[in-house]
Amino acid sequence: MEIIPAIDIKDGRCVRLYQGDFAQMTIYADDPVAVARHWEAQGAGRLHLVDLDGARTGRPQNVDVILAITQAVQIPVQLGGGLRREADVEAALALGVERVIIGTAAIVEIELVARLLNRFGEQIVIGIDARNGLVATDGWTVTSTVKATALAEQMAGLGARRIIYTDISRDGALSGPNFTALAELISPTGPAIIASGGIASLEHVRRLAQLGVEGAIIGKALYVGSVKLPEAIAIAQTTTV
Repeated sequence: MEIIPAIDIKDGRCVRLYQGDFAQMTIYADDPVAVARHWEAQGAGRLHLVDLDGARTGRPQNVDVILAITQAVQIPVQLGGGLRREADVEAALALGVERVIIGTAAIVEIELVARLLNRFGEQIVIGIDARNGLVATDGWTVTSTVKATALAEQMAGLGARRIIYTDISRDGALSGPNFTALAELISPTGPAIIASGGIASLEHVRRLAQLGVEGAIIGKALYVGSVKLPEAIAIAQTTTV
């Protein structure tokens, strides 16, 4: 299992939100590039970037910071937040981002997602962010009537190879991942699942690895120090399903 540190960017700074609430934001660093270099030095094999301003506005906002990060590190980077147009996806990939995460568009622009998957293949990752099992969109400010499991099946049918599942109620809360919801999404013939939200301990990392997810995105736990990245990587690499 791959451990992927998260770098959430708002107004050019590295921050964390509590359950996706912009009113409950903690600033952890003024220089996201330095944070990216730090996680790379700690052994990260990939970084997860979120353009929070982009997620809320629907268009990428922190482009200069993202470019600076891709130029500063040697490891691959995946990016989410506000990528709801084909031109914006092209532009993100041109910044040196390896994977682009499509969230809101997976609900409101099915034809666009099908086209992107056909054109870019594994460079497109579907982000499914759920609140009480229902998919949330627009920077988590809108909760739809679509079930996360139904959307996952639909995206698999379109050819999606990878899904990032975030349980919003757990995100930034250090309350543990939603193991039950994740188990419902894992299938031997379906897309690979990357877990996000709630990871707070090495035991959570171990349980996720045993569950069979491909990766685990860790944010707040790394920033507050309840999980040390090298230790999490060691457990992820030695724990079997």
